[in-house]
Amino acid sequence: MAPMEMTSFGTTDLKVSRIVLGTWVTGGWAWGGADDKASRAAILRSLELGVNFIDTAPVYGFGKSEKLVGQAIKEWGRRDSVVVATKCGLEWDEKERIRRNSKPERIRTEVEDSLARLGIDRIDLYQIHWPDPQTPFEDSMDAMVRLREEGKIGWIGLSNFQPEQIRACLDTGTVHSLQPPYNVFEREADREILPFCMASQIATLVYGGLCRGLLTGKFTGGEEFPRGDLRRGDPKFKPDRFKQYVKAVGEIGRIASSYGKTPAQFALRWALQQPGVTCVIAGARAPVQAEDNTGISGWAISEDDLRKVDHILTKHIKTPVGPEFMAPRLES
Repeated sequence: MAPMEMTSFGTTDLKVSRIVLGTWVTGGWAWGGADDKASRAAILRSLELGVNFIDTAPVYGFGKSEKLVGQAIKEWGRRDSVVVATKCGLEWDEKERIRRNSKPERIRTEVEDSLARLGIDRIDLYQIHWPDPQTPFEDSMDAMVRLREEGKIGWIGLSNFQPEQIRACLDTGTVHSLQPPYNVFEREADREILPFCMASQIATLVYGGLCRGLLTGKFTGGEEFPRGDLRRGDPKFKPDRFKQYVKAVGEIGRIASSYGKTPAQFALRWALQQPGVTCVIAGARAPVQAEDNTGISGWAISEDDLRKVDHILTKHIKTPVGPEFMAPRLES
């Protein structure tokens, strides 16, 4: 197994693994459930294999993911060797309906709740999860800057923000990172977001690298998803479009096999090789998936094969759609 690739994280002093362990699935919410014991084991196995960067959020299981990450870090025993990223700016009600709220008082409440659930005294990277158009960006950023001055957070990140929204935040404080959706099938970030981050020295940790499992190669195009599974509402998984994507993955899988890699490893490696991508987030339900994730380190896709991927998309994906369906509601 190749050593884990490490990199400097933008203008911060962090040295991070280029694979970030994503823990949306760890919370069990929106992915059809998860086993807590297997989730903790996956986190510990990732750390053993050199992944030192973990991304979570309060909304992942409504606090559950953060608690499990905290338990695993405590079991690991070396807090200083782990870079912990979490988020703020979303709230939910008793029916688990989510809405955006990045008011300063909400951010301050959330940071204390997250610190308690994670069992740590400082969050290394604190990110506003979604832009809240009902709160001035300067107010949200001022709260983030103050938390940094107080030592409760190390660095400031944004997630799902567009360039003009990032610029508004930069008027108040430094933005150290951005977390946008990005994968072989969802490449909107190529147009403006990744070039903007490169020009602004903003690190990126891209999410959705496997496009909700589409890029694993495990689907036939005929699957149906249970109530509560995020993919049930994803237009990519509707019958006609689903088959287009499955055919494309089949061809991508043949290229991946020429490297001795799975379609998933190839897709994550593809993302890592794109200009402006610092790190890629990959989830793991169990230790075996954590081991698979590390298979994206220590090799590279040739320029010729990168071009072949573009050709495959043009050939098969006739009605492409982005990840817009995931955005939480805006109304108050």
